[in-house]
Amino acid sequence: MNLKGRLISANALTVILPVMITVISAMAYIYIAGKLADTEQAFQNTQEVAQLTMELVGRENSVLRQNPEKIRDSSFQKELQARMDILDGEVVVLEGERVLFSSRSLTAIDVVKLKKPAIQFRSARVDLGTQSYTVQSFDVSRDEAQGEKQTTLYLLVPINPASFDMTNFLVFSGLVFLLSFIGANAIASYYFSLRILTPLNNLQKAAMEITLGNLDYEIVEEGDQEVRELCRDLERMRIQLKNSVHTQLKYEDNRKMLISSISHDLKTPVTSIKGYVEGLLDGIANSPEKKEKYLKTIYRKAEQVDTMIDDLLLYAKLDLNQIPFSFEKTNIGEFLDDGLQEIEPEMERNGIKILFESELTTAQEIPLDRERMMRVILNIIDNSRKYMDKEEGVITLSLRETHSSIIIEIKDNGRGIPKKDVAQIFERFYRSDTARTEIKGSGLGLAIAKQIVEGHEGRIWAVSREGKGTSVLISLPRGEG
Repeated sequence: MNLKGRLISANALTVILPVMITVISAMAYIYIAGKLADTEQAFQNTQEVAQLTMELVGRENSVLRQNPEKIRDSSFQKELQARMDILDGEVVVLEGERVLFSSRSLTAIDVVKLKKPAIQFRSARVDLGTQSYTVQSFDVSRDEAQGEKQTTLYLLVPINPASFDMTNFLVFSGLVFLLSFIGANAIASYYFSLRILTPLNNLQKAAMEITLGNLDYEIVEEGDQEVRELCRDLERMRIQLKNSVHTQLKYEDNRKMLISSISHDLKTPVTSIKGYVEGLLDGIANSPEKKEKYLKTIYRKAEQVDTMIDDLLLYAKLDLNQIPFSFEKTNIGEFLDDGLQEIEPEMERNGIKILFESELTTAQEIPLDRERMMRVILNIIDNSRKYMDKEEGVITLSLRETHSSIIIEIKDNGRGIPKKDVAQIFERFYRSDTARTEIKGSGLGLAIAKQIVEGHEGRIWAVSREGKGTSVLISLPRGEG
């Protein structure tokens, strides 16, 4: 449920629940009051009084209409009293202010109460002494010509003290509604706040944990829809923050490793350069031939340092996506064949035979950054040359196709790579244990190759067998058309 719906429900509950409780309480009050007041007996008394009234004045031929003077007859008065005794009632006959007959003793005040104008209405109520009565009053006779005062008959039926009282009923109903309204508001407020405050307290605790650096503290979704969405967004934020910190730490570790590795790799050629320069300064190279040898070695080592620095800068730019690729449609077969022809003489000088095999049935043109892709091919071939351990080395470049890609395979018959190292050779500065005794390059060649291939939306991987050789495979998408 969302907060809007919960607010509407809570407001509706604070009104509907008190009304329902009040209605039920009122019905119970009426039922109990009716039982206590013996409502059935009161109804029978009312019927008896109504019947007696009909016999006395209700019809044209009724007793007092036919003979009004009969009201003064003592036997008739006693008969009325006997009828009212059955109902525990009283009979009073007044002539003006004078009491002609009364079945109970009346004070002057009681007479005044009976003579009030309100009593002239049927079913009026009057209190005589400690007893309350329902009064039925009837004018029996009046002869103004002879100066007679009005004669009035009063039939009094006692009211049970426990009988229904409208004032008490309204007060009771009002109190019930007020108390139930306060209770419903308290309950609704408690549960409404509980559904909001509990998740907010948990969020506050989570925020404190995150502030203290505990990014593993999970934020659980709970509460209403809006609160759950807030929890979900904060959990995403926590995960992203955790990943960001993890990435930052990883970059920091990589930076440290980068500094350590490049420092180590640069130290070897720099140390060699310093040694040969010291040899020249100390006069160890005392012949023109020896001096030339020392200078050539210094130049070669300087080139090695220069290459390592270039590789490092290139990798850093590729890693930060700061070098845009310049793609152009290229015939892949001709592109590879031209590249191999350029390096074939150098490979022959190193005792390595290089072969090119193509299984393509038709010429295939794919989008390439020619310069950078050629660097990938040459890096892989040069890596194979560096670690070649056979007297008759062979490097074979094969080209084949699948439905969606072009596969380039560069295979050599060198020493191979240990199985545990194959998956890591494309990491920067990684060298297998067999290569650590001799530094042969910057250690970034295959890492740069991976960055360039992935920049072509391709994939690069290696398959190797120790002592048999290594195959590096490159999968490049065909592109559109």
